[in-house]
Amino acid sequence: MKFYQRAIMACVLPVVLLTGCVSIPKSIQGNAPLPQQDLTRVMSAPQLYVGQESRFGGKVVRVTNRDNTTRIELMVQPLDEGARPILGAASLGRLYADVPSFIDPAELTNQYLTVLGNIQRVEPGKIGQQNYNFLVIAVTGYQRWHLTQQVMSPPMPMDPWLWYGPRYDRRGFIDPWWGYSMQGPMPVQTFLTE
Repeated sequence: MKFYQRAIMACVLPVVLLTGCVSIPKSIQGNAPLPQQDLTRVMSAPQLYVGQESRFGGKVVRVTNRDNTTRIELMVQPLDEGARPILGAASLGRLYADVPSFIDPAELTNQYLTVLGNIQRVEPGKIGQQNYNFLVIAVTGYQRWHLTQQVMSPPMPMDPWLWYGPRYDRRGFIDPWWGYSMQGPMPVQTFLTE
């Protein structure tokens, strides 16, 4: 095989894309094919949605224990395809999620959470000194998310000649980092996991 033929074959190697299957945790899957997730739509006419199954997520602002119930005040954010709150997304509003059991406030305050439950009613409350109408959800399941960080490594060089021999630096030594751009700090990605 001639040299130019080997170079062409190296350039047309098949590329395999690895894709992950996104799934919603069992605790928040629910029974409805598409639980209600649009807080803005629900708050525009809440009486139309009473009794419907819903799934909302976001950051926990406050946890209050009552008799046989824990009330979670949730700052709602949009959800991704895995029902995780989208980090950095603007707040869509707030709601009260009533869980029919005791939860220690220290476990959930300032954490990310997705709740599943039936829409009950709208209840007046306050955010600071401002009056606010909260949607109330009777929770049937919830998922707490953990913030995870990962250092992103640079991509491998895509040089067809790389497979035909080592690269040497100017001193004559093999350069194991040839093709990488190592300028500045490595980027860090933050995401939510179960």
